[in-house]
Amino acid sequence: MDTAEQTEGWVVARPGPMETGPLVWERRPLPAPGPQEILVEVEACGVCRTDLHLAEGDLSPRVARCTPGHEVVGHVRAVGSAVEEFAVGDRAGVAWLAGTCGVCAYCRAGRENLCPDSHYTGWDRHGGYAGRVTADSRFAYRLPEGPPAEELAPLLCAGIIGHRALERAELPPGGLLGIYGFGASAHLTAQAALARGARVHVFTRDAAARRLALELGAGFAGDSYDPPPEPLDAAILFAPAGELVPVALAALDRGGTLAVAGIHLSDIPALDYQRHLFQERTLRSVTANTRADGRAYLAEAARTRPVVRVRRYPLRRADTALADLAADRVTGVAVLVPE
Repeated sequence: MDTAEQTEGWVVARPGPMETGPLVWERRPLPAPGPQEILVEVEACGVCRTDLHLAEGDLSPRVARCTPGHEVVGHVRAVGSAVEEFAVGDRAGVAWLAGTCGVCAYCRAGRENLCPDSHYTGWDRHGGYAGRVTADSRFAYRLPEGPPAEELAPLLCAGIIGHRALERAELPPGGLLGIYGFGASAHLTAQAALARGARVHVFTRDAAARRLALELGAGFAGDSYDPPPEPLDAAILFAPAGELVPVALAALDRGGTLAVAGIHLSDIPALDYQRHLFQERTLRSVTANTRADGRAYLAEAARTRPVVRVRRYPLRRADTALADLAADRVTGVAVLVPE
């Protein structure tokens, strides 16, 4: 392939609020894939709140003029000389975790999500808000041909991160899970919990999201600050709102766990030990995912076939999609598709 080949897409040129226009559409060189890399032609790319954090400057850019997007579905158009996992024509998923060192104590222990040298699609390397993207084949996923690309794309981050958050929350069999915030990841995680036999209560300020939660099988859907009708066995906080941490902890039953699923969170108010943590309540974070998490969730989703509530945007309107996400105008998931 000609190393001078180019692709068009969005880059974060000036991080700041969406109304300031942080994204710019431009043409950039597309290098040939390295020995372990694949070149993927993008069919669809999910829009994640992490992309918004990058665009608005909540996450410091690691690559100048980086192309966001880490929920990429497409077909392989070229492979590097050492690639064993893919062939030209295969359908591939490019996700958030883009690479690790493979030799540190965390990687050797199966905790590669904590690798100090980990790097990420759409943050450390260009992502899927473009026509084509390169990826390390060892961190990409083989995807089936049948399902629509726009329904597969959100599984690659919203679904996988939700899966890890559910594991970190340590929900007991048949237990009651509370979910705070009900966007892309939450609406998939709720279905995963229900498929496992759990009950789910949802807390969100958005009325449309509350209706969706009930449609998907939640037993209760209230405002973010509403007390639950009964104590929760576990909870996951998806909203990037630190002020909800004490609210969720107070809603837990004895021995319950709150897992905070976001990469960015506003400041957490002071906690009252007796009310929020005593009686062995646990507060823990969720950091990225391992490839084992990704494979486990994609296999689970293939069995349970979650409903993916998609709002489609042309790739050229990625800035509009992120602005809508920032203003809470997206119910379910936003997905970019080529025009």
